[in-house]
Amino acid sequence: MIKQIVAGTSNVLYSYVLIILLVVAGLWFTVRTRGAQFRLLGAQVKAVSEKSGEGKVSSFQALMVSTASRVGTGNIIGVSTALCLGGFGSVFWMWVIALVGAASAFVESTLAQIYKRRGPDGYCGGPAYYIEAALRCRPLAVVFSVLLILTYGVGFNMLASYNLQSTFSAYRFYTPAVTPWIIGAILAVIVGYCLIGGGKRIIRVTELLVPVMGVAYVLVALIVTLINAPLLPEVLRRIFVGAFDLRAIFGGFGGSCVMYGIKRGLFSNEAGVGSAPNASASADVAHPAKQGLVQMLSVFIDTILVCSATAFLCMCSGVEPTAALSGAPYVQASLSATLGGIGPIFITVAMVLFAFTTLLGNLYYVDRCVVHIMGRGLGKRTQIAIHVAAAAVIFVGAGLDAGLLWDLADVLMGAMALINVPVILYLGKYALRALRDYERQRKQGREPVFRAESIGLAGKVECWHGEE
Repeated sequence: MIKQIVAGTSNVLYSYVLIILLVVAGLWFTVRTRGAQFRLLGAQVKAVSEKSGEGKVSSFQALMVSTASRVGTGNIIGVSTALCLGGFGSVFWMWVIALVGAASAFVESTLAQIYKRRGPDGYCGGPAYYIEAALRCRPLAVVFSVLLILTYGVGFNMLASYNLQSTFSAYRFYTPAVTPWIIGAILAVIVGYCLIGGGKRIIRVTELLVPVMGVAYVLVALIVTLINAPLLPEVLRRIFVGAFDLRAIFGGFGGSCVMYGIKRGLFSNEAGVGSAPNASASADVAHPAKQGLVQMLSVFIDTILVCSATAFLCMCSGVEPTAALSGAPYVQASLSATLGGIGPIFITVAMVLFAFTTLLGNLYYVDRCVVHIMGRGLGKRTQIAIHVAAAAVIFVGAGLDAGLLWDLADVLMGAMALINVPVILYLGKYALRALRDYERQRKQGREPVFRAESIGLAGKVECWHGEE
């Protein structure tokens, strides 16, 4: 009964409500920023390299934390699921939700910077903070924080744990009744050890692993695609034909390529959900718009680069996607068809790294939201309790039902978006003013530096008054 309720709620959210909300918001911000995600691509790359003060979080580090959460098992298992259940056309709709969603990512991350606060271990902020500061509605801010904790600390982490252990199902030693729990226990212990070091250790680990993991995975996917290059024209044809097969789309929208593309695209890049701003707020930058630009780049890295890598790796392999292959088996079969026995081994290693960094990035968000709810830094006992609970969730998730976990993660993520998107639509004017201020200073040949009074927020935010 629980599984049916969660699945039904997920279908309603993604068949009607979120599709309209996310696309409309993305298109609105794309128009209002004059396509900033496209015309300011060079500025996005430049913003990543901005240096921070000594001992503070840089734009690059904040990007790696948010990318660690974004670039995860969803880029492999999620894309495979979309292809197997929604068809090749779902890839097109993943691209669409990323391209228009990048504008929403800019707005929410810029707002997180504008309304950030000084915390016990650096800056902190995110949707809960700008909801409380700008809308003066702490109850709604607390609700959002609780939803984020449930989404990332429970839903996404259970799913990441399940997805990781599922890649071992191709090996002979795998026993469905026992192996998932063993792998879940090992993963829980390793993550728990890393958490002992707190937020700073999480940032250092993700800063090291994310680039290595992403580059290696994309390179292998590119090699597989080039080996199977003769199939590429047919693959591209099927993507666009499938994306606009109106009879298939409207004949069964709940299982269409549009729904799966948007579901898995949103799960992967998280644009508009309100998660990445928690990492964005921690960065020490001279202007809020710079971190907004950085987070737009993160959406592109996630969906246009890494998700596309998985999609073409699978689609160019010659292995046809079926419901029975949904998830890790389709990716493993695709790699085996091209690279032989080394394929499943590579995908297992990739999944271990993807899942590990996803778990750490997710738990960084959880820590930030617990701090917001409590209104202070976490005591040692509280931290230990949270870390034990996080490890227990990871352990349990490894052995649960895949369908329930996907639907639960989708519903929780959708609930976050239902709060965050209307809020950023209302507060977006401040992010747009910040963008205009940033571009004006650049045209004047100056390195943009932000002051709250320049967008009419003098005395209304904690930072940006010239004393930083």
